Amino acid sequence: MSFRPPKGTDDLIAPRSAGWQVVLATWEDWTRRYGYPLVMTPMFEATDLFERGVGDTTEVVTKQMYTFEDGGGRSLTLRPEGTAPVVRAYLDSGGQGAWKGAYAGPFFRYERPQAGRRRQFFQVGIEYLDVTSPEADAEVIEVGWRFLSDAGVPGLTLLINSLGDPECRPRYVEALRSHLKDRADQLSSDSQRLIDRNPLRVLDSKVDRAAVGEPPKMIDYLCDACASHYESVRSQLDALEVSYKQDDRLVRGLDYYTRTTFEWIGGELNTAQNAVGGGGRYDGLAEMIGGRALPGVGFALGLDRIMLSLGDPEVGHLDAYLVSETGAEEALIVASRLRAAGVAVDFDTEGRSVKAQFKSARKLQAPVILVWKGDGLDVDIQTDDGRQTLPLEEVAEWFTDQV
Repeated sequence: MSFRPPKGTDDLIAPRSAGWQVVLATWEDWTRRYGYPLVMTPMFEATDLFERGVGDTTEVVTKQMYTFEDGGGRSLTLRPEGTAPVVRAYLDSGGQGAWKGAYAGPFFRYERPQAGRRRQFFQVGIEYLDVTSPEADAEVIEVGWRFLSDAGVPGLTLLINSLGDPECRPRYVEALRSHLKDRADQLSSDSQRLIDRNPLRVLDSKVDRAAVGEPPKMIDYLCDACASHYESVRSQLDALEVSYKQDDRLVRGLDYYTRTTFEWIGGELNTAQNAVGGGGRYDGLAEMIGGRALPGVGFALGLDRIMLSLGDPEVGHLDAYLVSETGAEEALIVASRLRAAGVAVDFDTEGRSVKAQFKSARKLQAPVILVWKGDGLDVDIQTDDGRQTLPLEEVAEWFTDQV
């Protein structure tokens, strides 16, 4: 038997996992600040949720979904994205009025495995539902920008565009279709098939980017309402000091987007796909899946790619390691008291030598070593800056003062 994980998936264990915990904690901090509480949906959904919501001409639906039939004959699919499930969950809850939610978890697509593109990947995201204002778009974009900046993603660039709405997009689609037909013989077979069905998908093709030439720009076809909305979003991003670039080809890979779309690029991400995430407004999605009119805006970020851009930092997951000179029994009691006071501390339960315990502390990258000698209630605190001795009841306060 092989102990390797399935192709396109990865195990994540310490010390690498500690870096992920730091970034996830940063994510929870920023979503809390902006009022986005946790929402959790099943890892599999009815297949038609994605066929209707994501779009049956998208590559996600036509090539990448993990679809299976359960024991009751129902067609189910491992979730390839998070927005449609969150919208479904909100509709099922009977919710009314502005609503916010944040999620984090694994998603699944049958990809050709490579760095930054896995068959099981981890995403974080937010959705802001039942809102139509450009202020909502600006806030959502700002959340992502602040989080990615705080996480330390190098060379971060925000790209934005507008895809218009059902009023103005058809004129653009016809202009784009005409442009693509003039170049059909230069396009891949996949893009040729999309010209009549969904020409916007051709703009999303990396293979045909050069062959497409200089296509018409959606921004030139926006109706007054969409143009005003987009101008307001850009104006508010300027006021929030969130820098961005206009990208006329940005359509994202899913069919439900309307008006504002955006994407974040990691400038030092040396992979075939250098986007760390993106999103946009999806005012018609709820109706596409059979629900009531429910405008919304949101985004998803790929944590796998974020970690790649950061160099997958390895950091310690402990506040301290407890070395006991009197054995594991006393160490268990001392560690319990420290943990109850909020200190993340580990120790050796096997009663090994002091030398072996120090070796474990270094292996676990503990920034502080606490030495319990058993003489009274004092603890020796050892750091790179020196050492000191404190009563056990003052150790937790000492850690608080270090923050």
